[in-house]
Amino acid sequence: MARISARPGWEITSVSAKKHKLRVGVLGSSFGGAVHVPAFAAQGRFEVVAIASPNRAAEVAKARKIPKAYATLGEMLADGKLDVLSVATPPFEHRGPVIAALQRGLHVLCEKPFGLNVAEAEEMHNASREAGTVCAIAHEFRYVPSRIAVRELVANAHLGPLRALEVLWFSAMLHDAGSRPNSWWFERSHGGGVTGAILSHLVDQANWIAGRAPRRATGYERTAIAKRHSGGTSFTSDVADGSFATIDYADGLIATVTADGTRAVESSTLAAHGAERTAVSSGDNILSSRTFVVDAKETSELEVVAQAHENLRAAHGNLPPFVTMLDAFAEAIDGKTVELPTFQDGLNTQRVLAAIGYEVPSLA
Repeated sequence: MARISARPGWEITSVSAKKHKLRVGVLGSSFGGAVHVPAFAAQGRFEVVAIASPNRAAEVAKARKIPKAYATLGEMLADGKLDVLSVATPPFEHRGPVIAALQRGLHVLCEKPFGLNVAEAEEMHNASREAGTVCAIAHEFRYVPSRIAVRELVANAHLGPLRALEVLWFSAMLHDAGSRPNSWWFERSHGGGVTGAILSHLVDQANWIAGRAPRRATGYERTAIAKRHSGGTSFTSDVADGSFATIDYADGLIATVTADGTRAVESSTLAAHGAERTAVSSGDNILSSRTFVVDAKETSELEVVAQAHENLRAAHGNLPPFVTMLDAFAEAIDGKTVELPTFQDGLNTQRVLAAIGYEVPSLA
């Protein structure tokens, strides 16, 4: 087995001391407190000056040394000047905050899935175009070096014309009926389940590798374990614990995208099949994958450059790629031409999710 080197086609640049800090308000204290806040703080160009959450804002603010904490977004927007709003709430609480921030001329980072339905995604995308600010979807897994290596092999025509993509995620996170406590995550009306939480990432990766928006998509959601239990009580889940999409990109390219949380093993695979070669990034999870190029004669393992900000992994596994994404976000705000997962990308993904059944009525 041969070994060849691959390095991402970008470099991380240091933050100029002359630039003023971009003031960030984070909405959401769970994933927001665990990932968004420390990621913005670690990147260097940003300063988290406020956090809003109805329950834990004060607790997170104290632990993370954030100057101000608020119970609501309205209070946070009214009581201090921000440059950026980071929306780290569940999907049913994306549309209102994003629109409110854009109406104030803020840059916006929004968690995935973009919204509950295509109409919400279209409204937010249109509002971003009117605002003219930098807006991005938090698809940090685009910034994992093994994924970047596969994309560059495709972009450089190393594989030949693309014929098929496979983006697969298998996990035991929902294998046991009692593996996760009850919350909005198990309520379809609130946008819960693996379709929004996981498949949105995978569809974004397929679109990104393909280099274009889907022409059409089809597929299914399924619930294998509806009866669940936690803390001595039982409840019924009406969300997908498995999601399966087939995407047509035209010109002979088809993608198979699967997210299944009920498997017995952990596995993540991204495969790009060209007419001449196949590139595969595979491992226990997206963050720890090995990458190979396979043709008729040999299999070559790529020596992929180390993840930027790798020193942050001990605090949370998502932090290194998330901070790398914020590097690009900061450069975009500074007027540089960079590649980001945009609101248009979020809308493209939302349309695929809707095609397989993830089209939830907006909450009043």
